Amino acid sequence: MALPHVLIIDDSLAETRIFSALLEKSGYQVSVACNGQEGIQVAKARQPDVILMDVVMPLVNGFQATRELTRTPETAHIPIIVCTSKSAETDRLWAMRQGAKAYLVKPVAPKVLLDTLAQFVRKAGFHDKPV
Repeated sequence: MALPHVLIIDDSLAETRIFSALLEKSGYQVSVACNGQEGIQVAKARQPDVILMDVVMPLVNGFQATRELTRTPETAHIPIIVCTSKSAETDRLWAMRQGAKAYLVKPVAPKVLLDTLAQFVRKAGFHDKPV
């Protein structure tokens, strides 16, 4: 059985390692991109089930990448969860206007992250959330 696939787009190596370890331990396949530009390319090539998107990144920020991915037919079906240190309500609203399906503020509790991912993994056709 295939594992649900999460693409993490984040320029912080520490955050990426923490999220990757948690997700892999919890039964997810993980891909990583270090900025929005690379993330767009990886999403198109690998077609993940869910994208975990940071906002503050070089080259193409998370808002720009989210907008691009949700407006491109080949990636529009992939739900994007923005996960950022930006906690202002205006940032959350802007992310949702760009097409994000959920917005989490770092540091995010592991249970909150896993529960949020599980919602979208089920919608992607995985009936049992990873353990």
